[in-house]
Amino acid sequence: MDLDALLAPFEERYERIKELSDKNRERLYLMIGDVEESVGIEHIVDCLADQTSMAGDGVLRCYVGFEPSGKAHIGWKVLSLQLKRMLEADANVLIFLADWHAWVNDKFGGNMEDIHKTAVYMEETFRALLDYPEEGDGPGQLRFYWASQLMDSGDYWARVLRCSKGATLPMVRKTFTIMGRDEASSDHDLSKFYYPAMQAADIFELNIDVAIGGMDQRKAHMFMRDMASKWNWKKATCLHTPILSSLKASGVRMDSFDHKMSKSDPNGALLLHDTLEKVQKKMKKAYLDPEDELSPVYELAEHVVLPEFGHIQVTPNPKFGEPSTWKDLASFKAAVMDGTLHPFDAKMGVAAGVAAGLSSIADHFQANPEAYETMLDITS
Repeated sequence: MDLDALLAPFEERYERIKELSDKNRERLYLMIGDVEESVGIEHIVDCLADQTSMAGDGVLRCYVGFEPSGKAHIGWKVLSLQLKRMLEADANVLIFLADWHAWVNDKFGGNMEDIHKTAVYMEETFRALLDYPEEGDGPGQLRFYWASQLMDSGDYWARVLRCSKGATLPMVRKTFTIMGRDEASSDHDLSKFYYPAMQAADIFELNIDVAIGGMDQRKAHMFMRDMASKWNWKKATCLHTPILSSLKASGVRMDSFDHKMSKSDPNGALLLHDTLEKVQKKMKKAYLDPEDELSPVYELAEHVVLPEFGHIQVTPNPKFGEPSTWKDLASFKAAVMDGTLHPFDAKMGVAAGVAAGLSSIADHFQANPEAYETMLDITS
């Protein structure tokens, strides 16, 4: 790996990267090298160079927030691969279980007991996804934190009010996509207008150095950075991972995330608990046109299978071809487009890779079924 070449584009954005030791350059690339977008990398570069952090102890703390809302889909896999890179880079990974945020967003009809039971399931899921890292508040460790743990603090609510001060209703409406809602959906419910301020306050109060989320969380992170500018607070670096498209989505990508994979459409979404057979069944119907370079199949190859395994193994029926291995997306796409690979075989190769990456989830809940079964009782 030519680290100098890989970091050169980032050095153009912030020259201080050149001051970093070889070890810290490797840590930096692990953190920012594979995301779709990085905003404000100056903060983590300064922390690495000066051996400091938001908390002042040199431990880089990253955060990703989730509303407890039921079964997990494959988008969690994309985020977990980034979190693994953060752990490898000796960052502390905090998974924020946003129970009160889920309540504001009407999950489980506002039943907090069900929200909490689902949060326990999420903890178990991420332990398995991340290969059971050591847990704690130190470098390279995993930590879980619930929103309800913050909400007893008067300092937290003071921060929420500050993050609300000067934020106009139109400004806040524009962030509603972070809740999976359109701008006109919540004029009857004042609590939803506090959601962006709560999310920003979470990051500030927890001394977060790196805020991580899918591209659908970008507006919330930019709101947070705007509040930091307003109050002269330090700004966390923001890293955004790709949004996976529905399996049924055509090559047209919409800025409004109309293409986004959603578990509310069972045939368009892959769930973390899907077996190989279920993955294959869903992938058979996935959009893949040999003349179109855009496909949800290619997205899964790029953002799930290749990052985890480094290759895609295609094993067609022996009557129709020989097994083949593909180590990069460009050659895989080219083979589909020129007819070397049949689209069906390409789909099944990606399906096999996705399913292999989900085996740890199945093994974990087979050995520890309680949290999963409780979640199923709630959602069925």
